[in-house]
Amino acid sequence: MAKNNIKLEAKNLNAYYGDFKALKDITISMEEKAVTAFIGPSGCGKSTFLRTLNRMNDYIDGFRTEGDILLDGKDIYDKNIRVDELRKEVGMVFQKPNPFPKTIFENVVYGLKIQGIKNKAHLEEAAEKSLRQTALWEEVKDKMHKSALALSGGQQQRLCIARALAISPSVILMDEPTSALDPISTAKIEELIYELKNDYTIVIVTHNMQQAGRVSDNTAFFYMGELIEFGKTKTIFTSPSNDRTQNYITGRFG
Repeated sequence: MAKNNIKLEAKNLNAYYGDFKALKDITISMEEKAVTAFIGPSGCGKSTFLRTLNRMNDYIDGFRTEGDILLDGKDIYDKNIRVDELRKEVGMVFQKPNPFPKTIFENVVYGLKIQGIKNKAHLEEAAEKSLRQTALWEEVKDKMHKSALALSGGQQQRLCIARALAISPSVILMDEPTSALDPISTAKIEELIYELKNDYTIVIVTHNMQQAGRVSDNTAFFYMGELIEFGKTKTIFTSPSNDRTQNYITGRFG
């Protein structure tokens, strides 16, 4: 498919935690098989918005949205949408690696088993494919039945990405996926993101401006619940059109 096909979009999205308005009239389109980065100071709505894209905020009491979020043109908040089906399509990787206290193999195939897939050969093939995609296979192939908790932080995060890939999503959401990692592990994850965009649509929240510059095609700058500016990453970083974007990128606030 062409690079500029729209995979995900929000139209006039408002989000509330009780009476607090966390997102204000967000309209944005995210390209298929491209990396979109969300930047902005803490508490500006980046993660809230990211979590609306696979309805992770549904678990929070008092959370509600107005407006539309469309995945392949379909409203994900439509009452006929099954959230478990949506989350198969839109995977999530969190800030801190969160492997389950199970073996490496059981971690990777967890989502498939929940779907009722029991065929051992199928599970083994899926596990190897996902671990190869995350450049982890050579490091763990002889330890598949050992605890995932014995892996390093960087390996654990790549394992969590492999777990997200195993259920064959088309979109991967990443909420500051390297903020808990050392520079070498961070570089590996960034390299991985660059590779994965050939097959997946990726949306990443990052506090690290250099990271946004390195891995993303498009960047959205959020401030106090508003989408201030959105465009090609190079443009946002070299000639932003809004003073607030310029001030944030040059470190005057945030």
